[in-house]
Amino acid sequence: MTHSEHPSARTTLPVDLDEAAHRCLVAGFEGTTAVPDTLKRLIDRGLGGVILFTRNVRDAEQVRRLTDTLRALRPDLLVAIDNEGGGIGHLVAAGAPEVPGSYALGVVDDLDLTARCADALAGHLATLGITASYAPVADVQRQAGNPIVRTRAFGEDSALVSRHLGAWIAATEARGVASCAKHFPGHGGTLTDSHHELAVDPRPYDELDLAPFRAAIAAGVPMLMSAHVVFPALDPNRPATLSRRILGDLLRHEFEFDGVLVSDALEMKAIADRYGEAAGARIALAAGADQVIVAVPDLEVTLECRDAVLEALRDGVLGEERVREAAGRVQRLVERYATPADEITAWDAEAGLEAARRAVRGQATPGSVSGAHVVDLFPAPHPALNWGGEDLLTEVLAGDPTATGTAVAGEPVDPSTLVDVILARAGSAPLVVATCDAVLHPWQARVRDELLARRPGAVRVATGLPEDGALCSYGRGKVNLRAVAEVLGAAR
Repeated sequence: MTHSEHPSARTTLPVDLDEAAHRCLVAGFEGTTAVPDTLKRLIDRGLGGVILFTRNVRDAEQVRRLTDTLRALRPDLLVAIDNEGGGIGHLVAAGAPEVPGSYALGVVDDLDLTARCADALAGHLATLGITASYAPVADVQRQAGNPIVRTRAFGEDSALVSRHLGAWIAATEARGVASCAKHFPGHGGTLTDSHHELAVDPRPYDELDLAPFRAAIAAGVPMLMSAHVVFPALDPNRPATLSRRILGDLLRHEFEFDGVLVSDALEMKAIADRYGEAAGARIALAAGADQVIVAVPDLEVTLECRDAVLEALRDGVLGEERVREAAGRVQRLVERYATPADEITAWDAEAGLEAARRAVRGQATPGSVSGAHVVDLFPAPHPALNWGGEDLLTEVLAGDPTATGTAVAGEPVDPSTLVDVILARAGSAPLVVATCDAVLHPWQARVRDELLARRPGAVRVATGLPEDGALCSYGRGKVNLRAVAEVLGAAR
């Protein structure tokens, strides 16, 4: 017997309470055209939303047909996606506007430009029938060793992040798309990626970066996303996603946020390995979350979470009033955002490249680098975040077909041998060495330093957080790399 065939939950709860419980779920799924039967049944019983990923995207027309199909099943279904811009986005194949990541926008610090980039992303979503975006990132990049926030944040200053959040949220709202500030109450002070294990921010209360979330609420953000992070100053026992102190006492009562609070994905190991997705769903809703995301395409996991919530309601472990309150907030959200706009005006397609160009700064290129050998070192793609396949060599070749290069995604087996191979390939050509967050990836620093020792005149580039002595792009989005490529070619 599958979870979808279990008879107990529906026969022991009132229909309206069963529907309210389903409103508290957001499900991922597999497919680009057909809607799985299990998902159809969840939608029929009131599923609050779906989250799309690269696996659901083939091209723009297909995505719009898919979102229309989903809404034909239930008009008030929220269709959402992660849409931060930069190197993280799932709509490359659907023609997404090219904008740099948030850090580059913070470096430029032009609120109008940030708004134009956010407007382009939101306008594109509206054309696809997607009306909720799990962006922007409200975290402040505090730790040099933070493995997950980095250039996804607007910067390292709380006031700067707050300003740009306001611009992003307002522009997205103007398009009729729901924005979501994440990850409350902040992921930037950790040294751990909560995709892989439970993260901890050990700072005292007065050092936590809460101001951007206050600013997002003041700007009218309709959704916040919780962090799978433990904050001992707030609750030493549970991560924020599962903490009544953080979600209830702090967010609801002190910050007076009455929008939809959605959890980060429950299959992330910070929750799944310690609590299990199903228990995580029940505890998060009891703690004050309004929706929980189950992003994996295996709908059996979603059903397990759903069944745990229904069972907890039936047994009185999860309060009926709490679930109805959460469902009511979701209903208010979908009344505002479930239906895409009929007419969508054009957006500024050049805003992203303008921002990326204005962000590039650092070391000037020493003379001509025409015909350079470009070495692009970067970490293997994060399994939970989309990567569009961008590399610096491709962008350099677009403007200089005489260039050559080597792109290395992930740690090589033998870095020293790689250096020999690179130098043999480069010959007497100028050498450009690009790294991406070498502080986190010692193999990059080793390869870079060996190359520089043997070719001290090489041009250095940093495509992650800034590095001293390097030309900095502040991100690896396609337009970030294009802007760097243009600077490298400016000396020709």
